[in-house]
Amino acid sequence: MNHVYHPQEIEMKWQERWAKDKIFEVEKDSKKSKFYVLEMYPYPSGHMHMGHLRNYTIGDTFARYKRMKGFNVLYPMGYDSFGLPAEIAAIKKGTPPEEYTRANIASIKADQQRIGFGYDWRREVSSIEEKYYKWNQWMFIKMYEKGLAYRKESLVNWCPKCTSVLANEQVITGKCWRCNSTVEPKFLSQWFFKIRDYADELLAGLDNVEWPQKVKIMQRNWIGRSEGTTADFHVEGTDQVLSIFTTRIDTVFGVTFMTMAAEHPWCKDWVKGTKYEKLYEEFHNEVMQLDRYERMSEDAEKKGMFLGKYAINPLNGEKIPIYAGNFVIYGYGAGAVMAVPAHDQRDFEFAKKYEIPIKVVIQPFDGFTLDGDKISRAFVEDGVLHDSGDFSGMENRPAIQAIANKLEELGKGGPTINYKIRDWLISRQRYWGTPIPMIYCEKCGIVPEKIENLPVQLPDDAVFGKSGNPLEHSEKFMHVNCPSCGGTARRETDTMDTFVDSSWYFLRYASPFSEDLPFVKDDVDYWAPVDQYIGGIEHAILHLLYARFFTKVSRDLGLHSIDEPFRALLTQGMINMIHPYCEHCEKFLPAAHDKDGNWEGDYDSEKGTCNTCGNTYITKSAKMSKSLGNTVSPGGIIEQFGADTARFFIMHGANPEKELEWSDSGCYADNKVLLKIWYALTEEPSQYRNEPDSYDEFIQFRLNRMIKVVSENYDKIIIRDALNEIVAFADIFREYLTMVPLKSLYNEAREKLILMLAPVVPHMCEELWQITEHKGFSTLASWPSYDTALITPEIERHWLSLDNLINDAKNIQNIIDLEGINEIQIIVAADWKNGFVTEMLGQVVEGNPFGTLMKSAMANPDWKQYGKNIKGYLQKLAKNPGKYTVPFSTQQAEVDFFLSNSDLLKKELGMPVLVVSEEDAQNKKKSQALPGKPAIILQ
Repeated sequence: MNHVYHPQEIEMKWQERWAKDKIFEVEKDSKKSKFYVLEMYPYPSGHMHMGHLRNYTIGDTFARYKRMKGFNVLYPMGYDSFGLPAEIAAIKKGTPPEEYTRANIASIKADQQRIGFGYDWRREVSSIEEKYYKWNQWMFIKMYEKGLAYRKESLVNWCPKCTSVLANEQVITGKCWRCNSTVEPKFLSQWFFKIRDYADELLAGLDNVEWPQKVKIMQRNWIGRSEGTTADFHVEGTDQVLSIFTTRIDTVFGVTFMTMAAEHPWCKDWVKGTKYEKLYEEFHNEVMQLDRYERMSEDAEKKGMFLGKYAINPLNGEKIPIYAGNFVIYGYGAGAVMAVPAHDQRDFEFAKKYEIPIKVVIQPFDGFTLDGDKISRAFVEDGVLHDSGDFSGMENRPAIQAIANKLEELGKGGPTINYKIRDWLISRQRYWGTPIPMIYCEKCGIVPEKIENLPVQLPDDAVFGKSGNPLEHSEKFMHVNCPSCGGTARRETDTMDTFVDSSWYFLRYASPFSEDLPFVKDDVDYWAPVDQYIGGIEHAILHLLYARFFTKVSRDLGLHSIDEPFRALLTQGMINMIHPYCEHCEKFLPAAHDKDGNWEGDYDSEKGTCNTCGNTYITKSAKMSKSLGNTVSPGGIIEQFGADTARFFIMHGANPEKELEWSDSGCYADNKVLLKIWYALTEEPSQYRNEPDSYDEFIQFRLNRMIKVVSENYDKIIIRDALNEIVAFADIFREYLTMVPLKSLYNEAREKLILMLAPVVPHMCEELWQITEHKGFSTLASWPSYDTALITPEIERHWLSLDNLINDAKNIQNIIDLEGINEIQIIVAADWKNGFVTEMLGQVVEGNPFGTLMKSAMANPDWKQYGKNIKGYLQKLAKNPGKYTVPFSTQQAEVDFFLSNSDLLKKELGMPVLVVSEEDAQNKKKSQALPGKPAIILQ
């Protein structure tokens, strides 16, 4: 009996049953090994898109597989729901951030549930819930008490018209996104976390996690540990000191100027009331309009100006002029660098431009003498110190330690380990985030809110659209009694960076019902770390770094015993699709519609032209993105084909770490694949056999090999390869149906095929499980094992040689006219060729040249008589050695194997098959036969 596949009906049915029986709800179980699967939790911006679908389907597939393998699987979901987009919506649309956010959460959650992701929804975490952000505040206070949270002045993007701090993404070509005013740099007191205190542990911990090497490199580069020297340059006429970190202290005697970041606050103080003030203001304003990464580019033009101040070289007392430069960034190191133009190309170019002396202090080893007035570029090689006081004559590399020790002896610096990573600035001058729980009292100073008063709640009287932070306009929020003295005080109006929310949510999932602490130690110690974390490469630095920092801090607070949050990491590839691209404008052309649905994109699809230049556009593969307007919602696929087709397509299109090319035709094709499998698994043979035959051996081999290959690929999350193996076996199973199958083997193959597919297409497999009269849920069934005795290397070589033979014969049939062809003759290679191929393949792999191969072959007396064919055989082996093996021990073993499977060959090739040895064959083409690659004659 055939069962019609109605995906929507089937999917809703099984989702209801899963929910009713609470099969995804999980608790600690000391009798089972735990496994924690997690995707990076999403910002709820509305409906799901294909990137979401891919991310969550990878995780859901892997979680289902691990559950079937017998693990106690924790698989939760939540929403990273504070942040700037909701506040922008509040300003532009008048929608309160909470209303906007909760509507989006409801939308994306409905999509996730419709697709059938097996989350334990009891553990849902949303960062906008007071019961969650209360613990952000609790941990802030604990970190403040330990000296890990502190307040200092920092440079920000300031809009003078809005009187507001802007995030980097709110500054567009130097203008405010809201009012288009020119953005100014401004120093404000802001809150920081001391992530630098954990820099060494953050570096060392990377050796203990199974992450992609590129992600580890990105983390190490961001932390940026380097060993060097600090040198203290006192600023003449002040008590200020520029503590410069350098890895090239060997060049310190060649310093001829210092370069300050134009935005360094000391610069403005130094020029105030001097002849340099006006020029500095102009230069400063020009520099502030530049992107900071553009400023640091090696190709960017180097500009600067003298500030009228001098620094004193700590080793020789020389006065060194101080310049402001556009290529130094405040906040990186001291915000200043010692410039050695003779030995640094950037400094050399600057010195030449502003006619600053160039002093050579390292001369080449070859004795050639460099003159600073005559060199055309910086000398950056090693050499011998020159004009360097007591260190002259030393090789420069050994001199580094000696000079560093001298500075330490003088109390003016010394050997130093430096980190590129800055402490984490968490202050955001926005409403929609976790309020920082600090209070300013004129009498007591800065004091934290009392723990029992947490959470500090966001007020409901905030007004959006006014200048400044909405919290500053809330009387209800601003004015408070001091927790220490009870006097009049005011609250901190900064809210926390939303990276704080995502830095510990994975720990809350392990213990979501805790009311006395952020989480219960025993819960976290059982479930953590996350065994498999899944997310985009765009979060490879900051999110992962901050999550690791929070894990270590909360460990040190005694909250758990875990060192690293994520044991293994998978960064899934992007989803691309064909999109218009203008070669003349050198850009992809965004698609867009106005609020009424009218087209306002950058191209005319009817004419095929770019709206900017009028030229004909081409189409190229582009990343799906909102900015290009080329995102696709899974909703259309689900409506047409069902959620399982959407899941299957997204997993079958490419392995998770690879990019995936979206296409409508790909969805349609994968739906057809699923339909074929469905009907094969629901169709009952008209009759069965009770006695096994040779074809059953082939089915057993392919079935067990499928389980082995699929299991290995699921373990490695190489899901596309797993599905390819499943689809290949499904084709074999469908052919088995057309025979009179062995009933026990048929039932076994059908059952295991359903279970192999269950992690990817769970609804369909639950229905098939029921149709085939199995009890319970396929989702909770045990993962099948395989019989290694049926897939030994020898057996695999035999069956693969049969596969290759069938494919080769079919290819020949496709090429020639079969009219008048009544039989296929399979000619098995002579015995001597087994030894020949084994020996000569070994020499080919060793890299022996062809002449040597020929000489070696002809030296064998048993082979020499076949000399006229030897050259041809060797050419085949040398051209493609991987194509040839010796699958059978003897010619007779190969003949017997093909004879025993002659019925299978006949069925596959559609005509009788005659198997003969090379010696018994009459056809001249018999000499083409090689071990495992018989000659094929159609006659």
